[in-house]
Amino acid sequence: MTQELSLPIQTAWLIPLYGFAGMLVSLPWASGLFRRDAHRPAAYLNILLTLLAFGHGSLILQQVFQSGPVDLAFPWLTVADLELDISFSLSLTNLVALELITGLSLFSQVYSLGYMDKEWALARFFALLGFFEGAMSGVVLSDSLFQSYFLLEMLTLSTYLLVGFWYAQPLVVTAARDAFLTKRVGDVLLLMGVVALCSYSGAMGFSDLYAWAAQDALSPLAATLLGLGLIAGPTGKCAQFPMHLWLDEAMEGPNPASILRNSVVVTCGAIVLLKVMPILQLSPIAVGVLLVIGSISAIGGSLVAIAQVDIKRTQSYTTTAHLGLVFIAIALQIPVLALLLLFSHAVSKALLSMSIGGVIASTNCQDITELGGLGSRMPATTTAFVVGGAGLVGFLPLGGFLALAQSIELLSVRSIPFMGVFLLTNALTALGLVRVFRHVFLGNPLIKSRRSAEVNWQMALPMVALSVVVLLTPLLLVRLESLDGLLAFPLWAAGLVVGSGLIGLVAGALLPLSKAWSRSLNPWLRWFQDLLAYDFYTENFYRLTIVNVVARVSRLAFWFDRTVVDGVLNGVARLSLQSAEGLKLSVSGQSQSYVLTVLVAIVLFLTSVSWFLT
Repeated sequence: MTQELSLPIQTAWLIPLYGFAGMLVSLPWASGLFRRDAHRPAAYLNILLTLLAFGHGSLILQQVFQSGPVDLAFPWLTVADLELDISFSLSLTNLVALELITGLSLFSQVYSLGYMDKEWALARFFALLGFFEGAMSGVVLSDSLFQSYFLLEMLTLSTYLLVGFWYAQPLVVTAARDAFLTKRVGDVLLLMGVVALCSYSGAMGFSDLYAWAAQDALSPLAATLLGLGLIAGPTGKCAQFPMHLWLDEAMEGPNPASILRNSVVVTCGAIVLLKVMPILQLSPIAVGVLLVIGSISAIGGSLVAIAQVDIKRTQSYTTTAHLGLVFIAIALQIPVLALLLLFSHAVSKALLSMSIGGVIASTNCQDITELGGLGSRMPATTTAFVVGGAGLVGFLPLGGFLALAQSIELLSVRSIPFMGVFLLTNALTALGLVRVFRHVFLGNPLIKSRRSAEVNWQMALPMVALSVVVLLTPLLLVRLESLDGLLAFPLWAAGLVVGSGLIGLVAGALLPLSKAWSRSLNPWLRWFQDLLAYDFYTENFYRLTIVNVVARVSRLAFWFDRTVVDGVLNGVARLSLQSAEGLKLSVSGQSQSYVLTVLVAIVLFLTSVSWFLT
């Protein structure tokens, strides 16, 4: 069958390797084999390889769009009864996600040339971006659960390295460590779920797993534990409650990496969760947990974002909130809705991250209360923020509007309460974005923004290009064959989406921004402000519970090791030394006595053996 396929499809396995190849070609510059002030060739090579990956994926997408999906499998390892294949699913959904990843990676790399122009380790940064891109491309194309887990582990490693890029700063090292360990918790639970699922089903391919899941051969307890394990990994990757704190701390890394982390990295985690959706349906409890996680993350993330003064942290929490809506869509078995939300969020959030990066690069400030008046000084950056924000909150007729309007129609039939969650999240997100816009781009310039200037062309070009993509998102979505009937939602659904957005917009525009409000004298209002500003004291809760428990267990284990284990071993050692001292005194130097002793011992040993045998 492979011989009948076109060359682009036969070589589809090369697409993840483009990113890894970019990492490899950057190593000579990153390791110092070439002059460190001549690191741009590494960046150019990575951009070229990403462009090749995007072009290769476009050719495959065009062919699959016309002729249908294709599955590829290549033997990798055969040991006894174990057969492992490297398998890819070239479906329309996977290829659109692939184009989204490679396209945003291309924009981010061009953006990085301007943002990190004076960075001495630029080659190392682009090598890590290549690693990042290769892992994400492999995740969305993978047709094997085990293979997907392996690639998610690579994605976790690349996230750790990118967050810790400026490793000389103690806060960056702490953020990278926390991000890595938080994801490791979810990854370990996911691995347990993967091993258990492969043991139950005897298969690793998603199509085989779906056929096995249709038989519903698991007990309720096994199905629940399996579902919770499969949920844990994507929960960490998508920065969902209670494993959401890492995304906030990951903002300490370079902003170009934050563009991909807030847009497509979280998308990869959701794609994996989407692929295991039929298996999750075996357990109503797992589905309920998924709904609870999504609802808490959506509403809680939106509220916390409003209370932040760090401009990057406001965006990290809106990412958590939007992915919470995706979790709800997956739990309710509405994959089309989940894909709509993922695509519209990815392009809009990438544009917002670029705009915020431009503000930080121009002002060297992340505190929104110290900024102002940038709208007249940075028109391109301001336009990018407005377009990205409009696409995120469902401004008519952008992609976010289509996704939310379709959500309201579908949820009105399935679950009215979750329809309310969607509308409330949309309103709160709009309020938070308007608040940031007023602080940063309107008003009189403050000290940090008086001498700000527009970003360079290398940063402005991808912002302008991505703004066009966001504006054209509705046309791109409607063109997809699997989304027929996208515009067939009723007017009342569109009215609810527009109304919720307008409520948030008006509230954000009318609420005063006086610094006196930042710390109210009213104790109840101050308590509520602190509750949101400190993320519902989640970190303190972890410290008082999990961290303290682990610390106490560790101290107990240390005491047991030093007192009991070492005590027994030291006692045995002392007894052996004393016995040796005693035997030393019994040495007479007469060889016949030694021979007699050996013979007596042999006789006694043989007698004992014969007695036991008889």
